[in-house]
Amino acid sequence: MQSKPIPSDDDANTGSDDAGAVVEQTVDEAVEAAADEGSSNPVETVANAAQDVVATAAQDIGSFIRSQRVAAEVSLRQLADRAGVSNPYLSQIERGLRKPSADVLAQIAKGLRVSAEVLYVRAGILEERPASPVRDALLIDTSISERQKQMLLEIYESFQRENRENGADPTVGKHD
Repeated sequence: MQSKPIPSDDDANTGSDDAGAVVEQTVDEAVEAAADEGSSNPVETVANAAQDVVATAAQDIGSFIRSQRVAAEVSLRQLADRAGVSNPYLSQIERGLRKPSADVLAQIAKGLRVSAEVLYVRAGILEERPASPVRDALLIDTSISERQKQMLLEIYESFQRENRENGADPTVGKHD
């Protein structure tokens, strides 16, 4: 079973696309430490390393949500009300004590007026997609709902996929 890479704050700041290396390195280090210490159960050691990675991911998404909330000048109570979650639960998410579900992330994204996709990528639920000016414009547009954004993105991506499969030249018929 292959896990999805969990982006960290360092990956976001440096633009690194190799967050998976962090997870692999953590697991490799755990296995080496177990061998050095003479651990008789490397599976348990790897499982503990995996738990550490999940805890780090929860802290990363929590600190990201907190930074977005502070930047938007929204109190914890205001965001909890907007997102439809309790103050204590949101506080636990921000402190990395709880890892929110995709549904809760979508509610928080709506409360912060950011794309749910951004939070999904930060939480490791979705893999980051390559940058696209059309995609970026859709994601920052505040005049349409999250559902409408997702539908438009699906249509756009289906056109791209169809062009790739048919070997179509996207510049044909382009007016200069």
